[in-house]
Amino acid sequence: MEFTVNGAKVRYANGGHEHDPSQPSVMLIHGSGMNRTVWQMQTRYLAHHGFRVVAVDLPGHGGSDGPPIAEIEAMGGWVVDLVDAMELGPTHLVGHSMGTYIALEAASQRPEAIASLVLIGTAASMPVHPELLDAAANDLGHASNLMSSWGFGAHAHIGSHATPGMWLIGGSRALLDVSRPQSLAVDMQACNQYQGAVQAADAVSCPTTFVLGSLDKMTPNKKAADLVAAVSGSRVVKLDGVGHMMPIEAPDQTRDAIVEALSLASA
Repeated sequence: MEFTVNGAKVRYANGGHEHDPSQPSVMLIHGSGMNRTVWQMQTRYLAHHGFRVVAVDLPGHGGSDGPPIAEIEAMGGWVVDLVDAMELGPTHLVGHSMGTYIALEAASQRPEAIASLVLIGTAASMPVHPELLDAAANDLGHASNLMSSWGFGAHAHIGSHATPGMWLIGGSRALLDVSRPQSLAVDMQACNQYQGAVQAADAVSCPTTFVLGSLDKMTPNKKAADLVAAVSGSRVVKLDGVGHMMPIEAPDQTRDAIVEALSLASA
């Protein structure tokens, strides 16, 4: 699906279901260098179980016009502008990795536009190793290998794809290898430089659920503690034996965590 904002094309997935303005809206925001397809195991379920779904390609990613946005704060503003332009009403935001920071910024900048947050694989800061920053800018294949190796838990290295015959790590590499020019490098720099997560979290007033993988090496659970503490009344759901790439690695568990969070936020 496509939508045009200020002359720029935005590509998104709606889970194969026509939008119903009477249903609550859910926007899913991907992580660094990726696109809407990371949510393919969640979007269809949500769209056929009472939600108006927008799994979005950020600018300069997937099928959306670019260039990519270089600052997390500006990405948060772009998300709120899209919520307004699509007339989604107060919207539930589901973010993964870099997408969690974008969701936090959106909720802190325009609290009346955001109904709740589900933050999957996050931490109070996301410093990026210099080797990965260099690879993202100059050797995309090496960067995708590094991210895919560190991004998944142990079981994913030997199988565990939800679809028989498919390979989780290979799929992740392929997705990053075909990312738009410089999108991964811009995203990595944005995450590395962003220092406003705890401040944004402190300003959040909507229901918030953190979904953390017990084997997450990229945003370790202990690094999320200050962020969790900053959001008053937040919930934490831990997925045991799962790494950072939760929407891909543990799609059913991630879907269930999202659905539970949305149900509680809507009660």
